[in-house]
Amino acid sequence: MYEAYFSNSFTNELVYYVVLLLLLLISPLLFVLELIISIRSSFQRDENMSGKVVLITGASSGLGELMAYEYAKRGANLVITAIKEPESRLEQVANTARELGSPDVLFLFADVSKVDECRMFVEETIKHFGRLDHLVCNAGIGPLYSINHDVTKFEPVMDINFWGSVYPTQFAIPHLKKTNGKIVVNASTAGVLHPPNGGFYNASKAALISFYESLRFEVSPTVTITILTLGFIQTNIITAEYATKGVGVCLKKDFKDVVPTMGAEPCAKAIVDGVCKGATSITEPRFYKALFLIKFLFPQLHSFYLNILFPSKNGRLKMDE
Repeated sequence: MYEAYFSNSFTNELVYYVVLLLLLLISPLLFVLELIISIRSSFQRDENMSGKVVLITGASSGLGELMAYEYAKRGANLVITAIKEPESRLEQVANTARELGSPDVLFLFADVSKVDECRMFVEETIKHFGRLDHLVCNAGIGPLYSINHDVTKFEPVMDINFWGSVYPTQFAIPHLKKTNGKIVVNASTAGVLHPPNGGFYNASKAALISFYESLRFEVSPTVTITILTLGFIQTNIITAEYATKGVGVCLKKDFKDVVPTMGAEPCAKAIVDGVCKGATSITEPRFYKALFLIKFLFPQLHSFYLNILFPSKNGRLKMDE
């Protein structure tokens, strides 16, 4: 019926601009609706986490560590995991969480890119606590890619960032259904905005967003899925020191010296507050929501400001020269 409209280049273009115009006309109403929803959510009752069980991957540092502390303050029991490394602080994080109010903290070393180890820490959670209420898929890595690097070196990015969330989710869902639990997945604004030199990191986060947006239709309303689209947060992953430890582009400046960043502690608090209020998506800093709109409606403007923020030469970030 509508094939003729989309087969003709003129009418196909016309339909696009008509829809865009209608969207702009109703955008004030949509803005008011978004504002009302935001105000209402601030008055919603928080989920009582006292005695509940929260499993957090990648909890030895960064946002994983800080989210563990926020849950601990709310009286939740914790299972925290991280890969076993000589410099791992996982036991220290467990001790601090206990001091902050968590009744019981179980820490387990595991590699989320290995399916058997993901099965293990979910099973250990149920064996120890008998239940699971929140699964926080936080573990991730963020090397910078350029065409000058061997692509095979970046296989761990998808293994950790994507499968490292999917594996524990698969094993946790049966238990989360029993508790009307929640899945929190740490995606990224990079999965939407595709900044330069993001390459495989962007792809892994875009895959997360796509997978969990689809999954929510299968598990809702029994299990709530919260997708985090976070911008530049002041953790080790945006530092030059982090970039020099792995494969990919090395940086001479921290990203916080180049782009606007948000403190890790307020970000972790905003995440846990939002999750406990039942939010299904959380974007921090909030201004990134406006950039999402620009990206989809005005892609040329999006490319323009990315070129200003991340000037490059021959595929290399200027900040790494």
